[in-house]
Amino acid sequence: MVHRQILFEGKKINYQDEGAKESIATVVFLHGFMNDLDIWHYYVRDYMKLARVIAIDLLGHGESEIVSDVHTMELQAEMVKAVLDQAEVSNCMFIGHSMGGYIALAFAQMFPDYVKGICLLHSHSLPDREDQKQERYRVNDVVRNNASSFIVNFIPNLFAKSNAERLHTEIENIKDSALKIKGEAIIAAEKGMALRTSKISVLSQANFPVLFILGKQDTRIPVELAFAQAMLPAQSEVLLLENVGHMAHIEEREIIKRRLWSFIVMCYHHE
Repeated sequence: MVHRQILFEGKKINYQDEGAKESIATVVFLHGFMNDLDIWHYYVRDYMKLARVIAIDLLGHGESEIVSDVHTMELQAEMVKAVLDQAEVSNCMFIGHSMGGYIALAFAQMFPDYVKGICLLHSHSLPDREDQKQERYRVNDVVRNNASSFIVNFIPNLFAKSNAERLHTEIENIKDSALKIKGEAIIAAEKGMALRTSKISVLSQANFPVLFILGKQDTRIPVELAFAQAMLPAQSEVLLLENVGHMAHIEEREIIKRRLWSFIVMCYHHE
């Protein structure tokens, strides 16, 4: 699969654009914090036979460069819009994991006419509480001192403990990719997430379907929080998985692959 680049704010942005432009749907994958577009390889490989698929390295992640010392969700959304404009995409549905979900919601607020649907994969629409902001600032201090130590401890904790042995290779690969991210990029992303604003109105006013995918073992996104928000859109669905932490797209690939595809098709037939 071929990587492409554009310039955004004078910096290189890396993305993939696979499948036929005349496909029934265009799907945009937005990865989570300290991941990159390769996390979606399994899905891009299969979906590109049926749809147009765009996967983007978010600012400072993968092969995309750092643009600012703070990567707000709105700045990330503007970058996504620049990629879509380059690709001549006028409508699409988003699959956003964690931070990627925050960016998808920011995009929907800024460019609503583009959005056919959003899957919030271990994500939600609320801003950080004050204690969560303080934790992000504490993490940034840790990263400044020893980014590698933070990454090595952070990545395994995204998975349900029951999946650690079965997914050992996948976890190590994700960890190795994360270790390539510059400390400045980690800090810029954490600052951006700390500054994000409520997107409750995006959900309550959504004229597109929303799918929430949750893990019962997710220590980062409380199930009750996402369930409450799932009541807001005019059309929403929830998939709750038993032995899953914060990485359902890795922990239950086959289930997620099938469920996402049915959601993609539904988004493009939604009236």
